[in-house]
Amino acid sequence: MGHGTPHNMNWTGLLQNLLLLVHLRQIICGSVQFSVPEEQEPGTLAGSLSEHFLPPYQLLTQDYLWLDRSTGNLYTTELKIDREILCPEETKAEECIILHYAIVSSSGELIQFPVIIEDVNDNAPHFENNEIHLRISEDVVVGTSFLIDDQALDSDAGPNGEVHYHLEDSGGVFSLKVEDEGLVIMLVVQAALDRETQDQYRMALVATDCGTEHLSATATLKVTVTDVNDNCPNFSSDSPRNVTIPGDAQKNMFVAQVRATDSDLGLNAAITYSLSPKVSERAKKLFSLDSLTGYIRLTQDLRSDNSEELVLKVLASSHHCPPADIQVTVSVLPKANKELTIKIKFIVDHHNQTLVLPENQPPTGLAVLELEGDSSFKGSSLAIEGEVPFTLNPQNGKYLLSTSKPLDYEMKREHHITVIVHGRSGEVSTIIPSRHTIRVLVADVNDNSPRFLQSHYLLDVMENNQPGMSLLQVSASDADSAHNGRVTYRLDKHTSTIFYIDRVSGQLSVSDSLDREEQSEHKLIVFARDGGSPPLESATTVSICVLDQNDNAPVFKTPHFIFFISENVPPFTLVGRVGVTDSDEGENGNTVLHVVNSSGPFVVDNPQGTLHTTTNLDRETQDSYELYLLASDHGHPVNFTSTARVTIFVEDINDNQPKVIFPSSNSSCLTVSPTATAGSMVTKIYAIDEDSGLNSEITYTIVAPESVKNSSPFQVDSRSGNITLTQRLLQTHLGMHHLFIVVRDGGKPIPLFSTVWVNLLVNESTEPCHLERAPTWTGTTNLVQTPSRAPICEIEAPRSAQLTLLAGMGLMLASTCLFLVTSVLYIKQRRLSVRQKTRGQIDENEIPLRGRDKYNSND
Repeated sequence: MGHGTPHNMNWTGLLQNLLLLVHLRQIICGSVQFSVPEEQEPGTLAGSLSEHFLPPYQLLTQDYLWLDRSTGNLYTTELKIDREILCPEETKAEECIILHYAIVSSSGELIQFPVIIEDVNDNAPHFENNEIHLRISEDVVVGTSFLIDDQALDSDAGPNGEVHYHLEDSGGVFSLKVEDEGLVIMLVVQAALDRETQDQYRMALVATDCGTEHLSATATLKVTVTDVNDNCPNFSSDSPRNVTIPGDAQKNMFVAQVRATDSDLGLNAAITYSLSPKVSERAKKLFSLDSLTGYIRLTQDLRSDNSEELVLKVLASSHHCPPADIQVTVSVLPKANKELTIKIKFIVDHHNQTLVLPENQPPTGLAVLELEGDSSFKGSSLAIEGEVPFTLNPQNGKYLLSTSKPLDYEMKREHHITVIVHGRSGEVSTIIPSRHTIRVLVADVNDNSPRFLQSHYLLDVMENNQPGMSLLQVSASDADSAHNGRVTYRLDKHTSTIFYIDRVSGQLSVSDSLDREEQSEHKLIVFARDGGSPPLESATTVSICVLDQNDNAPVFKTPHFIFFISENVPPFTLVGRVGVTDSDEGENGNTVLHVVNSSGPFVVDNPQGTLHTTTNLDRETQDSYELYLLASDHGHPVNFTSTARVTIFVEDINDNQPKVIFPSSNSSCLTVSPTATAGSMVTKIYAIDEDSGLNSEITYTIVAPESVKNSSPFQVDSRSGNITLTQRLLQTHLGMHHLFIVVRDGGKPIPLFSTVWVNLLVNESTEPCHLERAPTWTGTTNLVQTPSRAPICEIEAPRSAQLTLLAGMGLMLASTCLFLVTSVLYIKQRRLSVRQKTRGQIDENEIPLRGRDKYNSND
């Protein structure tokens, strides 16, 4: 597509988007896009759909952003956005885009919009290797460049991922040359190299990115200067020029050693010794020269009674060099009449001419040597043959044999000291064939502590291992001998008792199963001790990383969640947070929630771990819900699950006004006998409210001015709705009484109400009472709290005022005519009339028993 896309997008999400494309009306594509830097805190504003579309809004992809449905604002979620994880390495130079889908506006349009993840400088450059090695010949030409293969990598993009290099501690000998925008790094030689002067250079190669706040990494650049054959052999000054041997010297006798040196290295410093072709044939016949050591020895026994002088010209040769030469003159003296002897008096412990000396002793005297023999060799002296760590110092005609430095048992356990006699005749030195070999044995002392093969052992162990499992074997060696070098092992005293080690073999084991959730890492200190007196000891560290297994099921914070939510809340309202944890790690501890065994209007938001509604709730339809949540982890090969019960109570809001059941009509009427006693119940108002609690508690109030209320013979009980007489009825109370009743509930903060007219006719007539039309309320419309100060009611006249006056006069005339007839019948009918009126009142107020059960009365 030309852009980086998240590599972790799953096929389920793609299928969901495809179905949405099929079922919804259209996709709006265009210039709508948003940008957000990576690694932002949760709740960071990324943009708003309200700038481009009308509400409502619904975001379909909620991995990294969540949508405020009311404002259209997009915010980052708890899931951190990491550009380097979302977009592959090969697209670091391009934009990293996450496609999102949303439904907008009331028409349900589906839109697709890109969110560009902007890079921040959160990754420092890094070298694959901490040390970079180069080998450069010492004869390299100044200005020569060498390619450095190890470039630093930076997974950021743009300037944040652009790397610059510089060299530190080069001393002006080397410099850097960078080409192809940092893809090619060359080390340039700036000064002549000489291996014999300095054979290695250590520098710091520093890589720095170009972010606003620079991040850098450093690798050690080691340049080893290799040798070329640019030096020739030279004989050392201590090589002998003149040597004297006796005339009776024996075959293979050591005569002299010549030494030459070459400051080059390896094969370039190899020296071969040889005799010059100009050496006489007799010299070649009598002497041999070791081509590697420069030792000159006799090739045959001498039987010479005469003096003789032989000249040996020795050549030292190496590759591509002219040979160096030295001349050694060997003087042969006549054989001595009597052989000299060496007398030895030992100072230290000895056995059969063998000395035993503990190692590490400072220079110590070993023996006193004295030369005995022919008086003709009074000028003779003793000397030590070869290079050994011993000296022979003359003292009052005798010689003290001493060590020249402390002896080391681990370097060499036995030494042989060959003492020879040097005789003198004039100015010429001669070797008299009298020699003595002294053997020195070095006794071991406990001067070496055990040494482990590794200073730090790393080990990965899967948890739930078998008890008694072997973990690893540590090993330490001791350069001392016998019991001084015998190693035993132990663990630090603070180590957990589940770990133990074989004291002889060093085999480390664990006696119990490890539990990563209890402790994910164990650090053990293992000691190795030798058997010396006093013993020496060393230590190593064993780090054990316990790997996770899926051995823990998800655990809810409580087995039974109880939530309360008000009815009529909008869809997708938060019900509550469901806490679930899994003490495993990685995929083994990654849990997902599902609603099971329920068809209720609820859904789980897994990233947030919250429960939401999917539709409106109505308490009057259903006041509680029971459902179960299933939590499962992503363990392999077996995943674990657990369940929790969730009870959701729908809380009531005051969304239902009272309903008046009786009287059933505002135009109904009830006749009240003038003989009714004070305090008697005339009728009753029945009303219900489908809400609960205070929202369903009903009160009844007569709405009228205070003057009217005070003069009215009727009152209503605010709780029961019973209408009773407050006083004995007077002549002035005859006629129609219209009571305007407000029926309120107890809802907060504003109660709901209904109204009803109760029409009462105070009359002795037994005729049924009926109104042609209901009264009309002319007071205030604010009937919740404000009482009206208008008249109780107003009945519209069916005719004009004149017709009303004429009708009234006619009625008066008819009444006069009937007065006499009525007076006669009055007494006879009074008792009967009273009984009929009382029965009519009871019938009017009677409510069937089934209705009373349904509508609770407080009587």
